[in-house]
Amino acid sequence: MLAKDEIYYEAMQMQPLEKAKLIEKLMLSLDMPTSEVEDAWKEEIDIRVDAYTKGELKTIPMEEVLKKYED
Repeated sequence: MLAKDEIYYEAMQMQPLEKAKLIEKLMLSLDMPTSEVEDAWKEEIDIRVDAYTKGELKTIPMEEVLKKYED
């Protein structure tokens, strides 16, 4: 596997369009969830649902939230 500096050097040798395509692929890869991230979100959801069910979570009616954005 190439070291980060080697990858950077190789990328700097690319034409601008090639760099843009590489950047796009790298950026899209950040949006791909991993099982670790998915597990963390599931745990967070469980915590929030539990808090809501127990009445420990302050909620705001949807109408009140939407009213803030009517202007």
